[in-house]
Amino acid sequence: MEAIKTEALSRYFGGLTATNGVSLEIAEGDRRAIIGPNGAGKTTLFNLISGFLFPSSGRIHLFGIDVTTTPIHKRIGLGLSRTFQVTNLFPNLTLFDAILLGVQALNHAWLCFYRPIKSFQGMMRQTEGFLKEWDLWEKKEILIKNLSYGEQRMVEVIVALATRPRLLLLDEPTAGLSSAETALMVSIIKRLPRDITIVLIEHDMDVAFEIAEQITVLHFGAVIAEGTPEQIRGNPRVTEIYLG
Repeated sequence: MEAIKTEALSRYFGGLTATNGVSLEIAEGDRRAIIGPNGAGKTTLFNLISGFLFPSSGRIHLFGIDVTTTPIHKRIGLGLSRTFQVTNLFPNLTLFDAILLGVQALNHAWLCFYRPIKSFQGMMRQTEGFLKEWDLWEKKEILIKNLSYGEQRMVEVIVALATRPRLLLLDEPTAGLSSAETALMVSIIKRLPRDITIVLIEHDMDVAFEIAEQITVLHFGAVIAEGTPEQIRGNPRVTEIYLG
């Protein structure tokens, strides 16, 4: 089954065509990168898939279900999670509480008002595990707003993973990261289980080619090439777009 299937997906903003007849099929468990120059329609495509925008025409299916006009929360209920091009976190939460918020999102504990959150030991251990895996445990009490930009990018990915997604959309996950942070991010993404389908937008071609098994290239809102990293590297049209 396809995790994502789009059919002739288009989105217009007045006279601007942001996506132009995009048809994709991404199977469950795939690792797919969406690449293309600035303004190619990559983030608009993510916004359509995740429900932040509705298409002007075309259809969207997630796990075999037509979600073309389905609201965001119901798509999340199907197992979709995403990060954003600009970090979207609560700045005044501690790092620990920010991750805990993601961990409890799909847990019925949030309905329980008569027990302190720290009494739910399973969620506390899961939060601790995420922070240790990402080498952030020593910073658990620091406010999100006081973390570096690269660390905030990492936290956003952790929060997305904490919801136990079936489909993870990553919008430029390594933007602003140091070399060491990028290496850690790539390593953890590559280790994620195959029951999570991963689709990422990435401008760092080394990252995209290391993580992805299939690559889709967008240009002026349309798909102009698809294939393995080796096929995309050797595609003369892709080379022309990136190198002029």
